[in-house]
Amino acid sequence: MMNGVTIGQAAVFAGVTIKTVRHYEKNGLLDEPARDSSGYRRYGSAELLRLVQVRTLAAAGVPLAEIGSLLDADADADAFATELADVERRLTERIEELIVRRDTLHRLADGDRTLLPDRAVELLARLPGLGFPPAEVAAAREGWVLARALVPEGFDDYLTNVENALEDTEFLALSRRASESASWVPDDPRVEEVATALAEHYLAHPDQLKIVTGLQARTDAATRYKLIRHHGEEQESAPARLSALVEAKLRAAGVYIPGSR
Repeated sequence: MMNGVTIGQAAVFAGVTIKTVRHYEKNGLLDEPARDSSGYRRYGSAELLRLVQVRTLAAAGVPLAEIGSLLDADADADAFATELADVERRLTERIEELIVRRDTLHRLADGDRTLLPDRAVELLARLPGLGFPPAEVAAAREGWVLARALVPEGFDDYLTNVENALEDTEFLALSRRASESASWVPDDPRVEEVATALAEHYLAHPDQLKIVTGLQARTDAATRYKLIRHHGEEQESAPARLSALVEAKLRAAGVYIPGSR
């Protein structure tokens, strides 16, 4: 009678499933044991030891494709230590990657923080208290997401310019007035009035003018600028006409804006 245990018993002793044992064998990590007179495979102490070793390394996160070479190096202490150190390094990298992914999930639960840095999120949170309506805040949020993606090298400076401008009561009043244009018809005379006031304000305050001119990419400048500055604007709307008039007045004053002729 042949010594050893069945595959089911071996799986129980090693703390795995029969399917896992067969998977290890299929991947060449375990040699298929000899069969008894009834045709059943019998796992002896050597096979069980190997099974436990494979299961332990797999549970530690070692890829199955690398377990065989790691166990083969076990006989050479130096080689085994080197292999383990390499596995540990890669596991550490994987852990760091998973931590980043986990943090991203946490930021997803916090809405904007996945797509925008904390500084931008905090600035957006200030806008309602400064008198900007929800629609204007939502438009700013989407525009900033685009700005960060399309002109990442200029986004931090852009936020600085916006933060500074929000300390200017005249700029705040003009910006709130401009946001009201969403309820106007395109040919409302107030559009021209606000556009003139905004253009004159920007020209008188070069640092605030950078809010308009600062997001200029090194490549495809005109295309990127239009995607950011005119995101969400409906054609033939008062806000679209207001933006166009401000840009036209600034260009007439010699200010370079991507897309100008």
